[in-house]
Amino acid sequence: MNEITSPAAGLRQTMVAPTAPGYMSGFGNTFETEALPGALPVGRNSPQKVNYGLYAEQLSGSPFTAPQASNQRSWLYRIRPSVRHAGRFRKVDRGFIRTAPERDERELPIGPLRWGPTPMSAEKLTFVTGLRTITTAGDCDTQAGMAAHVLLITESMVGETQFNADGELLVVAQENKLRFRTEFGIVLIEPGEVAVIPRGVMFRVELVDGPARAYVCENYGGGFALPDRGPIGANCLANPRDFLTPLASYEDADKPSTLYVKWGGELFATDLPHSPLDVVAWHGNYYPYKYDLRHFSPVGAIAFDHPDPSIFTVLTSPSETPGTANIDFVIFPERWAVAENTFRPPWYHRNIMSEFMGLVYGVYDAKPEGFVPGGFSLHNQMLAHGPDADAFNHASNVELKPVKLTNTLAFMFETRFRQRVTKYAASLDTLQDDYIDCWNGLKKNFNPNRREPS
Repeated sequence: MNEITSPAAGLRQTMVAPTAPGYMSGFGNTFETEALPGALPVGRNSPQKVNYGLYAEQLSGSPFTAPQASNQRSWLYRIRPSVRHAGRFRKVDRGFIRTAPERDERELPIGPLRWGPTPMSAEKLTFVTGLRTITTAGDCDTQAGMAAHVLLITESMVGETQFNADGELLVVAQENKLRFRTEFGIVLIEPGEVAVIPRGVMFRVELVDGPARAYVCENYGGGFALPDRGPIGANCLANPRDFLTPLASYEDADKPSTLYVKWGGELFATDLPHSPLDVVAWHGNYYPYKYDLRHFSPVGAIAFDHPDPSIFTVLTSPSETPGTANIDFVIFPERWAVAENTFRPPWYHRNIMSEFMGLVYGVYDAKPEGFVPGGFSLHNQMLAHGPDADAFNHASNVELKPVKLTNTLAFMFETRFRQRVTKYAASLDTLQDDYIDCWNGLKKNFNPNRREPS
């Protein structure tokens, strides 16, 4: 039996493991969960002897001396300590994975960029071999910035696991489901959901209903957290109770496996005689989790004017500068547009933040043509962008009555760093060379004798 206790939520339940995922609710809580009764020590983290002959081990996601509010760590009680999972590493081919600072040689000038969906490959690709880096930003070694990847998977990882020492992974499912078997338990996501795998957490990725495509943000900086709501108050945006954390689920498998590690922008591997996903119980506040983006509660203008896209922030990675994010994860979900005498789509702007944008499903209102599910765009630091000509003309002349935008889900990985395009991305056949032409229809309308009614 798998017994969990969540003091913060006042929750206690039992369930059978590890055949299906089970979850605890809440964001930032300290949880405890055990796959065998009594596996969690009572009253102490590292007793002289742990039940079932387990080893006590701490996984720290922050410095030991970080302030209490940002101090992240979990205690794991496992069949073997992780030092037994660290064999003799060898360097392996990193494929199309790149890490900032990365300055690949490429013939691609600055400007707004857009790509169509990356086709599913005929190759056998796992999570390890299927990552394709599109942009890098900042500097991994200074723990600042990010990378944006497209993920193509055609087969499950079998006898393989991985962890990323360079950053936290935010995975946005776009086509078909993905199952993450982690040290902490099982996380299953489908299009419309995201999974976050913290830095250093071991996991395996499996297919559920066929080849899968996803977007991945690799966060080199501070861990993702809920944004401060400010004047919005206590409710709306992403609510903590909708985040789900896995129940303990372990593998006691004495058979060969390979552990891959991304470290310092390189990829390494080691051969093990057992599975490293052997945590029988754990407690703490550093763990993988999932969130259904369809539970996001958007807020917006209900009189006039167009609010900043920051009101759609799901998660933020803070920087040392208050109010300036290392990364903001922003979504544009189903919502009502009701503002009067207002240009409702995103306005034309230049921004100190750079924006990597993707479309999970549906149509994005500012780019009704050319920006399709599975595709992505890049609007970099201080480079102008905004609605295409058709979107501008429609929004400028349509009758402003309440409209519900349905069956749509777009997102942005937004960072204060400029995003550099990789050689792989610059050479993709799906790069739309004519993207810049979508603004050609924006004609001069200036007439010094014409004034619009106020």
